[in-house]
Order: sequence, then structure tokens, then C-alpha cells
Amino acid sequence: MTPQQYCKQKTKESGSSFTVSFLFLSREKREAMTALYAFCREVDDVVDECTDYSVAQTKINWWKNEIDHLYDHKPQHPVSFALAPVIKQFDLSKEHFLEIIDGMEMDLQFNRYADFKQLQLYCYRVASVVGLLSAQIFGFKNRDTLKYAHDLGMAFQLTNITRDVGEDARRGRIYLPLDELKKANVSEDDILNSRETPEVKALMEFQIERAESFYDKALAKLPSEDAKQQRAGLMMAAIYRTLLREIQKDGAEKVLNHKISIPPFRKLVLASKAFFKYG
Repeated sequence: MTPQQYCKQKTKESGSSFTVSFLFLSREKREAMTALYAFCREVDDVVDECTDYSVAQTKINWWKNEIDHLYDHKPQHPVSFALAPVIKQFDLSKEHFLEIIDGMEMDLQFNRYADFKQLQLYCYRVASVVGLLSAQIFGFKNRDTLKYAHDLGMAFQLTNITRDVGEDARRGRIYLPLDELKKANVSEDDILNSRETPEVKALMEFQIERAESFYDKALAKLPSEDAKQQRAGLMMAAIYRTLLREIQKDGAEKVLNHKISIPPFRKLVLASKAFFKYG
């Protein structure tokens, strides 16, 4: 199995909505995005699959060293081999890869977030930084496109947090800021025990509104001259924003007990519409 085949398999196994947009990229950019996404999955899987903290931390530290090896032209992992030509061709920053790892490491250190400021740092590291790297791969002329990519990454991660709140709770994790729970008169037990109360509904509606605001800010910051090159991200936005609105339509509090998803064919339709809209 070649490094590219390994990355493709890793990406396919994830079943992520993001991969739909990869179909519309040139082969060169599709392989670059597949390698980037496979890297994110590899590091994220360390946290998700390792129940022993010391083992997980050892693996995280290994990946930090592996980024050093990658930028020293001595990759060891199949994903790193696939990334080697990508980081050179698209001028991807070493610091950004390390920040992604730092974000994943936060999941080892925290299972609660005191306020949105703390959560925002997590979202920046695990999502906005990926957005910045993706924008670099897609290509841009105006540096304001990086502001768009930052905010779109935030919107994606806040959508993920909203969608997965019940699933995360069953793993003992609460990503909703604790000060916002308190303000909404929602206890940690309400979230952990999946109580669909009016207070929880109001809290989740607030989370949806904040995610929507980041989609609005992102799209407002995207320079028109870069929209065509950034179509893959805009296709992802079409799918993820639809998901967010489906959650709201279904009843925001119901995410505690029911995970909403978009069927594959509908994802393809949404992606296709965005592709032609920004073409």
C-alpha cells in the first residue's frame, strides 16, 4: 500500500462530510487534502482510541517528533510520506501542524471548558488551523481569505460540538462552556443524563445561533476573487450549515439522544449546488 493509498483508506473510513468536496478538486489538490485529513484523523484517533492516558500522551509526543522528522525530510509514517511533497508544494507551515496536535492534546487534558474563550482556543487549534492549511492548498490571492478560513473552521467545529453533544456526554465529555450552562440553568447532570428540558433547548439554540454567526462572518470575509478557488470549503459549508439547520428544525435539545446526519446523496446535491454557485 502506497502512502497515498493509506491516506485515501484512512479518509474513506472516517465517513466525513468533508470528503464529498474532495471529489471536485484537481487530482493534485485532492491528494493534498486527503493527506492533510488523514493526518488529522491519525492524531484524533490517538485521543479517541487510547483509554490509557500515558499511552495516549506518548503517541501524541511521537507525532510531535514526527512533524520535526517531516520538516527535516526524514518522515517515518505513511501519512508523513504523503505530506512531504504537499508541505513543499503548498508552503504549509510546520507550526500549524504542531498546533493541530496541541488541540488534540487538549482532549487529554480537559473534558470540560470553563468558558467560550477556553473553548475557542480548542476550536482554533483543531479546526481553524485546518481551515488555514486547506485555504493554502485551495489557493488564494487576497490574504483576507485566511480570515474567512479561520471563521469557517470555527463554524465547522461549533457545528460538530452541537451535533455530538449527546455522544460526547456518553463519553463523559462536555464541550459546551460551563458558564453558559450555569446561565441557562442547566446542570452537568442534565447534559450527562440526556434530559431534554426547555432549559437545554434554549442552551442548544444559543449554540446554534453562535455557529450560524461564524458562518455569516466567514462568508462576509471571503474576497470575491478567491471564491472560485475556495469552492471546496464553500461546499463543506453548504453541507455543514444544512446539518446545523436540520438540528434546529428537529428540535435542538434532541441532539442529546439522537444524532442528526445528512444522507450521502443530499450531501452530493448540496456540494454540487455550491460548486456551480461559486464557479
